[in-house]
Amino acid sequence: MIINNHPIKVYYRDIDQMGIVYYSRYLEYFEEGRTELLNQIGLDVLSIEKNGILLPVTTSHCDYKVGLKLEQEIIIESSIKKYPKATLHIDYKVLNSTNKEIMAVGYTNHAFLNNLGNPMRVPKFILNALKINGLL
Repeated sequence: MIINNHPIKVYYRDIDQMGIVYYSRYLEYFEEGRTELLNQIGLDVLSIEKNGILLPVTTSHCDYKVGLKLEQEIIIESSIKKYPKATLHIDYKVLNSTNKEIMAVGYTNHAFLNNLGNPMRVPKFILNALKINGLL
């Protein structure tokens, strides 16, 4: 398993009229976590795209456990648990930084497309990066 923990602080822009984080912001938090996870294993988005590969989100899901509040410090834990076959599956946990309470959980699935938008097999350089970084 490959894991990245990305700290984030909740800002005023993130909250709704009730003072809790607006539900769609969690997907943006997931995107930040995913970007940091891929960077950690040498697969930054720009280098992936320079290789003619696109990774669009095909599915996203979030279960909200406890509402996040203004200026709360959290950790976005992003993980890849298995080799991709047709799609890349990334899991997320949103954790309270103080006590590690799970605030939300979710996942995203990503297709592999070439620069023409056609589906393709998982590129070898992606599989190699996953293997080098400990994914069995």
